[in-house]
Amino acid sequence: MALTAGIVGLPNVGKSTLFNAITKAGVEAANYPFATIDPNVGVVEVPDKRLSDITQLIQPKKTIPTTIEFTDIAGIVKGASKGEGLGNKFLANIRQVDAICHVVRCFEDSNITHVSGKVDPIDDIETINLELILADLETIDKRISRVEKLAKSKDKEAVAEYEVLLKLKEGLENNQLANSIEFYEEQLPMVNNLFLLTRKKMLYVANIGEEEVSDSESNPYLKQVRALASEQGAEVVPVSARLEEEIAELDDEEKAIFLEDYGMAESGLDRLIQHVYSLLGLATYFTAGEKEVRAWTFRQGMKAPQAAGVIHSDFERGFIRAETMSYNDLMQYGSEAAVKEHGRYRSEGKDYIVQDGDIMLFRFNV
Repeated sequence: MALTAGIVGLPNVGKSTLFNAITKAGVEAANYPFATIDPNVGVVEVPDKRLSDITQLIQPKKTIPTTIEFTDIAGIVKGASKGEGLGNKFLANIRQVDAICHVVRCFEDSNITHVSGKVDPIDDIETINLELILADLETIDKRISRVEKLAKSKDKEAVAEYEVLLKLKEGLENNQLANSIEFYEEQLPMVNNLFLLTRKKMLYVANIGEEEVSDSESNPYLKQVRALASEQGAEVVPVSARLEEEIAELDDEEKAIFLEDYGMAESGLDRLIQHVYSLLGLATYFTAGEKEVRAWTFRQGMKAPQAAGVIHSDFERGFIRAETMSYNDLMQYGSEAAVKEHGRYRSEGKDYIVQDGDIMLFRFNV
C-alpha cells in the first residue's frame, strides 16, 4: 500500500535533519537553501508494540513490521507558485504525496540562518500555505475557463462543477485551505478530482530545541503553532530533529537509556510516524505463525477480502473466509488454543470490516 507523506517547510527549518533521522539515509543537510533539490524517498518501520508482544508469545522464525514512506521535499520559498526557488518543481513533488508533514522551526540558534531573518513559525506557516493556495487558485482558474461556457449553456454536469469551482475560488481567495471548505456529499468527487494541494491531509511538526523535549509545552513558539493548528483542525507533533538524528544512530538498548535520560517514554519520531499513519486513515492487522509474524497495513473501513488482497490479489479473488482473533484476546488468554476455548476465535465472511489489531488467517481458493 504505497502511501507516502511529504516533509515540507521553508529552508533551514530542519526538514532534511528530520528526514535523516527517519530513514538514516544521510541526506545532505547543509546550512543554505536548496541543499536538497530532488525529492528523497525513504521507507521507515511503523513502531508497534503489539508486533513485539505477538512475537514474544509465538516465537516465530522471523518478524516483519509494516512500513510507511516519507518524501523529503526541498524547501519552499515565497514566490514558489510563480516558480521562485525552483518552486514549480517543489510543488509538483508535493502533488505526488498523500499527506503533508509541515515542519516549522520553533527553536532559536544564531548559527543556523533563517531564510526570513527571524524565527516566526506563524509567518513560516502562512508563507507556505499561501504558496499552496496560490497554486490551487491557478488550478481552479484554469478549470473555470474550461467549464464556464458549458455552465452558461445550462449543461447540468458543468453547472454543478462550476458551482463547486466558484465556492473553492472564494474560499481560497480568503486564505482558506481547501480542506476547510465544506461541501455536500455529492460534490466531493468533483473536489477530489481537482487534486488540490490544500485539500491534502496535513499535520505540523514543531521542531523544538534539544533542551526542551522534556518540557516542550513551555516553548512559546509551540503554543503559537498549536493555536493556529487548532483553528484549522490540524494536529501538531513536537520533535527535536537534531536529537532524533542522534537517537536514530543508537541500538535498541542504547536508545532506551537515552530516552530515559531525557524523560521520554518514546521518541518524537515514533510519535510522528504513528500520527502520520493515523492521518492517512491506515491501520494494522497481523498474520502469525511459527514461520513468520507480520504486520500488514490496510485502510480503515476495508472489508476482509480487500484486506486479504493486501497480501496477494489471489487472496482477494478467491476469498472464502477469515479466521480471526483480536490482539487483546491473544494477550489475555495466552495462546490461539485458549482463545478458541473461550469462544473468542471467529470465522468472518466477505462483509466483515477488519479491525485494527486483528490477527487473521485467510482461507481462499483460486
